[in-house]
Amino acid sequence: MPHDTDASYKLLFSAPEVVHDLVLGFIPDDWLHSLDYTTLEKIPGSYVTDDLRDRADDVVWRVKADGEWVYLYLLIEFQSTADPWMAVRMMTYLGLLYQDLIRRGDVLPGRRLPPVLPIVLYNGQGNWRAATDIADLIPKAPGLVAKHLPKLEYLLIDENRYTDADLAELKNLVAAIIRVEHPENEQALLQLIDLLNEWLEGKPELKRTFAIWIRAVLLRQSKHTLALPKVRDLKELKMTLAERFDQWAQQYEQRGKLVGWQEGLQKGQQQGRQEGRQEGRQEGRQEGRQEGEALLLQRLLTRRFGALPADCVTRIRAASSGQLEQWSDRVLDARTLAEVFEQA
Repeated sequence: MPHDTDASYKLLFSAPEVVHDLVLGFIPDDWLHSLDYTTLEKIPGSYVTDDLRDRADDVVWRVKADGEWVYLYLLIEFQSTADPWMAVRMMTYLGLLYQDLIRRGDVLPGRRLPPVLPIVLYNGQGNWRAATDIADLIPKAPGLVAKHLPKLEYLLIDENRYTDADLAELKNLVAAIIRVEHPENEQALLQLIDLLNEWLEGKPELKRTFAIWIRAVLLRQSKHTLALPKVRDLKELKMTLAERFDQWAQQYEQRGKLVGWQEGLQKGQQQGRQEGRQEGRQEGRQEGRQEGEALLLQRLLTRRFGALPADCVTRIRAASSGQLEQWSDRVLDARTLAEVFEQA
């Protein structure tokens, strides 16, 4: 996944409001729900191991419970396929987190370590099928060995398990995030942006964060083929998208007409060939077909790019049937007139 998209997710889940809604909306646990999330505090999530290698996780938060800190360790997974070794990664990150807390002296009284909830939020295609407990990756062993095998299970939140109807019932930022990633249509996306703009009233920085993230999601889903300028807030994003959606609709309509003209050309060519064969005038058919192709190409280019320069018309009339066919194939996708005639 592109770096800017990955960074936008980290930025999004660096907002305490989003973490609050993740826990209360998607983790069914009464004790966790009873914590005071006004005490949420983001802590550094990059560590150096004993052999001086850098390791970095995604987002780490802590929240107070009964006067002490409880660390919530969040690894936001953006891969399109489930990582079969995620349980190993989570155990490694957890060890690095504890190691860093010990170095900084952020341990509980009596040299105790704080509890950690490892969370994987998965938004890829298809349900997550990898093991969530490292113990499931290790064959059972008899005797003393069995007693000492590691066990660590992370909490998996698989976005694919939630329906749009379920999510629509929640006034929850993470539910809105999931819906934005999988909108029913363009209008539904614009309505979600309106909804977020309403929920985040009075929080301009979080509005800006969501706008940056939604833009990154759209660019990723389109494989960066969309031309979306950078935006400053959700309102500006909606206006930009609404304008783009209208332009795309017009382009699709124009493209449909061009395709129809090409189909008409093919039918005309087939009919002309049949009539020519009946008359037995092979040479006449060839000349007539080329002339028809040239005239239709001129018409398509004029419709797409406006009046044609004289040298362009001359070049079309002197072209071979193969050249005319090649140029006609480019009419639909070319952005400029020059791209139609450029050398392959």
